[in-house]
Amino acid sequence: MKGTIVNTISIIIGGSLGMMLGAKLKKRFKETVMQGLSLSVLLIGIQMALSTNNPTYIIFSLLIGGLIGEAINIEDKLESIGKWFERRLGNRGRVAEGFVQCSLIYCVGAMAIMGAIQDGLQHDPSTLYAKALLDGFSGIAFASTLGIGVILSAIPVFLYQGAITLLASQVKVFLTDPIITEMTATGGLLILAIALNMLNITKIKVGNLLPAIFVVIALVYLF
Repeated sequence: MKGTIVNTISIIIGGSLGMMLGAKLKKRFKETVMQGLSLSVLLIGIQMALSTNNPTYIIFSLLIGGLIGEAINIEDKLESIGKWFERRLGNRGRVAEGFVQCSLIYCVGAMAIMGAIQDGLQHDPSTLYAKALLDGFSGIAFASTLGIGVILSAIPVFLYQGAITLLASQVKVFLTDPIITEMTATGGLLILAIALNMLNITKIKVGNLLPAIFVVIALVYLF
């Protein structure tokens, strides 16, 4: 669990530094920073999405996953958790938005999955250490505009990556290289959607599309 613990701490430290920096920035500077960040997230999403070897898997996983997510209403549940934190913290800024967006960005991706498996099976946290560095620096930028919600996103990161690490010997059997590739591509499209939402171009319910990442495992495994 060393990698996940360091990753969690890096988000907390980066988010804290970002909040201190954000308090000194004027609104117009924050807006420009947010736009730059959104474009960066867009680029990452595109790169990940283009890694697919078979777009058919992605199409059907998003269709099936979207129906499952809509039935469960994941987006509203994530939003309600963020709103709960917001109320507890006295409605300080964009807590719910920062929590939901950063939770998705930090948890969706090959580094989170493969790094956690590597940490669990080989006791090698190097991949998660690299991810911690990236998340920490991005946390500074995100928290300067989105506030404490970014720090709170460390909680789902700890739970998600920690669970994969502890169950690494069981999940590795299913997470072959082709499956990881398609999971990464599916996650990339979701990150791309987050970026579009951040730019206020769309209002895609990314949370409700999350099951697609797990649906694609079944599709690749079966076909």
